Amino acid sequence: MEGARHEKSKLKDSPQENGVHTNQYSSISPPASPVAQDEPFSTYFEERVPIPDSENQLFSFRKLWAFTGPGFLMSIAYLDPGNIESDLQSGAAAGFKLLWVLLVSTIIGLLLQRLAARLGVVTGMHLAEVCNRQYSTVPRIILWLMVELAIIGSDMQEVIGCAIALNLLSVGRIPLWGGVLITITDTFVFLFLDKYGLRKLEAFFGFLITIMALSFGYEYVLVKPDQGELLKGMFVPYCAGCGPVQLEQAVGIVGAVIMPHNIYLHSALVKSREVDRKNKKEVKEANKYFFIESAIALFVSFLINVFVVAVFAQAFYSKSNMDVNAMCNKTGSPHTDLFPLNNNTLEVDIYKGGIVLGCFFGPAALYIWAIGILAAGQSSTMTGTYSGQFVMEGFLNLRWSRFARVLLTRSIAITPTLLVAIFQDVHHLTGMNDFLNVLQSLQLPFALIPILTFTSLKSIMNDFANGLGWKISGGILILGVCAINIYFVIVYVTALNSVVLYVLAALLSVAYLAFVAYLAWHCLVALGVSCLDCCSRVSNRPAVLIEEQSEYDS
Repeated sequence: MEGARHEKSKLKDSPQENGVHTNQYSSISPPASPVAQDEPFSTYFEERVPIPDSENQLFSFRKLWAFTGPGFLMSIAYLDPGNIESDLQSGAAAGFKLLWVLLVSTIIGLLLQRLAARLGVVTGMHLAEVCNRQYSTVPRIILWLMVELAIIGSDMQEVIGCAIALNLLSVGRIPLWGGVLITITDTFVFLFLDKYGLRKLEAFFGFLITIMALSFGYEYVLVKPDQGELLKGMFVPYCAGCGPVQLEQAVGIVGAVIMPHNIYLHSALVKSREVDRKNKKEVKEANKYFFIESAIALFVSFLINVFVVAVFAQAFYSKSNMDVNAMCNKTGSPHTDLFPLNNNTLEVDIYKGGIVLGCFFGPAALYIWAIGILAAGQSSTMTGTYSGQFVMEGFLNLRWSRFARVLLTRSIAITPTLLVAIFQDVHHLTGMNDFLNVLQSLQLPFALIPILTFTSLKSIMNDFANGLGWKISGGILILGVCAINIYFVIVYVTALNSVVLYVLAALLSVAYLAFVAYLAWHCLVALGVSCLDCCSRVSNRPAVLIEEQSEYDS
């Protein structure tokens, strides 16, 4: 008790330097175990990128260039094969009418990524490390497991996307499981590129994004979408004549764009820049440049997504299976059997999408599409592996070698993917993709609620804590996103038509909602609902000591 009072007193009296509290919650790095204190701990950043000095400039392109990198790595999650599949399906099912949903989702994503970047910049800790400090042991473990599930689901989509691309490029000679094994191998190779320097690694990711832009841009130029309809769909928030199918596609766009593991990733990537966190001016400047860089990166990702939506909206909206079958027969495609002779509306995924492009626009369109999917899948598997490392290290306080970290996190995510690839046919993966989208939708609250909670706490963020406007708008955004994704889950579960599955879903829902309510309680306390501040581990009062993990206390 006496020791707790002493610690509380220390926190009260913690000094300020240049306006920034230097207490234990705004330290540059998390407390290390005694064994690891002499050894710097890093995953992605064995080096820190220096920021050039500038004399009282409002804006500096040199500084923006120095901060450029983390936002583009983060933006890759907006371009993974799951997103590409959502884009092409919305284009084929709704034409240009849902482009405004994609635009709004990207803007919401940018605002949420801003919170993630600010947490990393101000505290010097990423979201998993802060969760490790702030939550009790049992909730912390549950939270870690939920985030790991989200990463596994995302990784399965990404690796399968790579495998499908390799299958298309090899004209079916590389089976799905072979593509998965190739992706595993080259991911290990690429992950060690950062040995050659952080900026070279970031340049390589930039190269993959450029390949995506050129590949999908080629399809866009080839198809020549109606620019008037495109602009109307992007800026008029209305969907004339839309029904349940289009509504599900709209919900799917939101679920595909906003990824839970990406919040954890971005909060960690920003630690790779040299920022003096004791200097309020430098911290404020870093927040500004990271936001500008993220906005540019997400604008690029938005354009690439628009390319895909527009191509399938122009070429395949309202097309029937019979239309596509006839065209594939005419061009001599060996995949005519994928499209049955009926008048049902065409349903496509990233595999069938490549096939129909080949049937209508020639083999070059198919192969260039496959190259774009391969770049999307490869880049997102690599950033997904980084996410897995940050999450595992942050929640479990691991201090392992680089190879051991990559091997463990890659194995956890890749094992179920390999099993699916062995026992599933490349032509019938759409159902699995829907299931994985539902899985990731369920995990969204486990990233969005903690990030709003901790960026609203003065005891953690000091002068950079969210203001009232951000608290209210952030709460509304997160509530809206979670509600949309829960609706998506309900639609998926009700389509299963199984009483046993309904009962199982009901039981899981009770446990799920109870844990979400626990996180929401902490979040409301952080947002200033003082009547709920009873026995909570979080508080907006900087003088209150927040209990540390037992291993740190010992």
